[in-house]
Amino acid sequence: MTTIRTEPLSAAAFAPFGDVLEATGDFRLINAGLCRRHHDRALLDFGADGRAGLSIFKAEPRALPYRFDLIERHPEGSQAFLPMTADPFLVIVAESPAHTPRAFLTDGAQGINLHRRTWHGVLTPLYLPGLFAVVDRIGTTPNLEEHRYPAPWTVIA
Repeated sequence: MTTIRTEPLSAAAFAPFGDVLEATGDFRLINAGLCRRHHDRALLDFGADGRAGLSIFKAEPRALPYRFDLIERHPEGSQAFLPMTADPFLVIVAESPAHTPRAFLTDGAQGINLHRRTWHGVLTPLYLPGLFAVVDRIGTTPNLEEHRYPAPWTVIA
């Protein structure tokens, strides 16, 4: 068993894997100046044979230390996770199954968009209700590849 430590989620650290969705940086005022629009924050990519779909996921919460041996990726499209509560969640990503995974901890006001083909762990909320809006590819061709590590990894704070 190998241990990895969580790191705070930041746009710079997460850039090789996807986009951090947060209300920071440049914005423009809309709605008579009562709303800040942080425009075009993610590259949504659904391939030639797909379209954007919006789903609601309700995942069981986990706790740290967290053990996992499964990562997956979606070769045909990106996948965005938008928490529907202000609770931190864990994001596990890897350059490939041969590389050491990284574990990011959101700050409770961040979502993520995983780029197409990014290896990642399963949805890992740390608090109830584990409710997320998910924007991903809807299509007729397969869009899931899985990899199981021979020994589990443990994520610690």
